[in-house]
Amino acid sequence: MKQPLVVDDPMLQGVIPYPSDFAERYIAAGFWGGRTLDRVLRETALRRGDHPAVIDGERVASYAELISRVDVSQATLSARGINAGDRVIIHVPNVLEFFDAVYAVISVGAIPVFAVHSHRASELEHLVRSSQAQMLITSKQIPGMDPQELSAEITSRLPSLSLLHAEALYEQGLDLLADGWEVSRAGCPRPAHAVAFLQLSGGTTGRPKLIPKTHRDYAYSFERSAQICHLDDDTVYLSGIPLAHNFAASSPGYMGVFATGGTVICAVDGSAERIFSLVAEHRVTVVAAVPPLALAWLNSSQKHRYDLSSWQLLQVGGAKLARGVAERVTPELGCALQQVFGMAEGLVCYTRLDDDLETVVSTQGKPMSVADEVLVLDSEGNPVPDGTPGNLWVRGPYTFRGYYNNPQANAQSFTPDGFYGSGDIVVKDARGYLSVVGRTKDVINRGGEKISPEQIEAVLLRNPAVHDVSVIGVPDEALGERTHAYVVPRDHTTPTRAKTLRAWMRTEHLAEHHIPDVITVVDELPKTHIGKISRNTLRPGANPSQGEA
Repeated sequence: MKQPLVVDDPMLQGVIPYPSDFAERYIAAGFWGGRTLDRVLRETALRRGDHPAVIDGERVASYAELISRVDVSQATLSARGINAGDRVIIHVPNVLEFFDAVYAVISVGAIPVFAVHSHRASELEHLVRSSQAQMLITSKQIPGMDPQELSAEITSRLPSLSLLHAEALYEQGLDLLADGWEVSRAGCPRPAHAVAFLQLSGGTTGRPKLIPKTHRDYAYSFERSAQICHLDDDTVYLSGIPLAHNFAASSPGYMGVFATGGTVICAVDGSAERIFSLVAEHRVTVVAAVPPLALAWLNSSQKHRYDLSSWQLLQVGGAKLARGVAERVTPELGCALQQVFGMAEGLVCYTRLDDDLETVVSTQGKPMSVADEVLVLDSEGNPVPDGTPGNLWVRGPYTFRGYYNNPQANAQSFTPDGFYGSGDIVVKDARGYLSVVGRTKDVINRGGEKISPEQIEAVLLRNPAVHDVSVIGVPDEALGERTHAYVVPRDHTTPTRAKTLRAWMRTEHLAEHHIPDVITVVDELPKTHIGKISRNTLRPGANPSQGEA
């Protein structure tokens, strides 16, 4: 059956559609299908009904049981007045109820808005107002959060907002069905070209923007990712980061696992002991992490206590993984490494499982789709030769065309012909593989010398005394900016001195202007809600400094 080419969403004003000629092209090429996201799960349940879909501690939900939970949970949403096109904030950690909430909201035709479970009242209020959400689904299982306190704070800020705990979705639904409430088990009533959900932009500064994703562009993204990552019925997947994050959802994430019939393991946190114990207990095959987590696992003595022989693949994404860290993965964890570079807005790159070691440790992969259009441009908008750093601009069948209801951000982020500027500085080689040099906003201008923080960080991470590091530029009257490195020592019982680190860096043959002007030793680095290092928090005015060591 021919699919509609209209890709705007009459139920969600403020969405910029794919142009009809691009939609026609993506449909004709077979990139876009006609299934909604819940339909993908339901079709897998038909063939894998008894197979475990989700394991959360002692709780195991087969595919058939998960679909049943979703359909029962729909009753609660319908009874609360949630209708097709309504926005619902999902503020739930990595537990079974996360999947109840996401797929029940989609199944009634409403639109999930993904919040990371570490968000608190201020961030949630921003998301509610910017998405015009009708409901917030939160959880009683969020570590370090008092659910009653959060509920009271949200109610005082947003008295008209409907508030529901995820744990009540299924239980209240059972009561409603027992009382005769009827619920459709047909799945999402909206077409595949409609907006499926609103994802958050993944930047490390400012308030997140909202990214609309349609059912068909997102299904293409995780199904193609699953192919590249060789997922199958035997895949056992574990994410060390929040499932609400795009990386954990579609690269290939839990949606890719559900499309292929594997099993998702829930982890309440990403600590080394937690991850290693789950890998050993459930014979996990694929684990996803951001660089700080991967580094913590590598530096943990816990890895020697557990049987990690089932572990086949460690995916690292969300930020650039330093080469020195990448080189340690296979020798120390015994699994292959796959670098993942992408953005919630669209483009996803992978190193391939058959790539040579040099490619895996030195690049962030190549685009996953033959239809991905990648431009690497200088500051004047001119293409740069392969091997030359430039600004990344992308367009393709799963790269969005505009932030939700945000014309100012769209004017700054898109070319007139629809290329999205990611803010990344990359080098593209002749094969199309990308190496991330840094972020446009992070480049340090020290007396006219343009310095990439990542270059300095990569060197310091090779020092055996250094666990983690972040380098920023700080204002300087003479130089314009000077470099400031925040270093977390691997062994807190042994003093790490700035003088010693600088002397060591000179033995690594760095140019003098790449030696940090200031080195501060700290106990830990501030992180964003998904575990990336937050450079913005390190900047003057929010300084965790313990003084020059």
